[in-house]
Amino acid sequence: MRRMIITSSLLLALSATAMASQVYKWVDAQGVTHFSSQPPRGQQATSINTAAPPPAKPVEAAEPDVIPTFESISDPEQAAIDKKVRQEVAAKEAERKKYCEDVRTNLAQLQNNPRLRMEVDGEVRRINEEERQERISAAQKAIADNCQ
Repeated sequence: MRRMIITSSLLLALSATAMASQVYKWVDAQGVTHFSSQPPRGQQATSINTAAPPPAKPVEAAEPDVIPTFESISDPEQAAIDKKVRQEVAAKEAERKKYCEDVRTNLAQLQNNPRLRMEVDGEVRRINEEERQERISAAQKAIADNCQ
């Protein structure tokens, strides 16, 4: 049962990019940038690639005197937008860390357990060594691409 859960978790973690939805970006008549899952009617929108993995390395912060604080921004709307963006960036970083932790756990399970079983169409079957090695390679690639 435990192995089935671990295998299912690995499959779920590796299929996250397949479940990503399309996001559209456009600027309205007032110059405000919008993001939505559906393009606006009567306006041109650009499609944003959401299938890309989160950034591998955090962006290095600039010098403290270069980054404006919420209090130093005179436009309250811009300050709210900046605060929201910072919260979204922090949430994405937390999501990336969780993803990396899950992939590392799944990789350890794949490497330590040569006899793994998985449920396919209601039937439990043992994965062969070739499948296991493919999954190990995929997990190692995901770690190398997203978790350094």
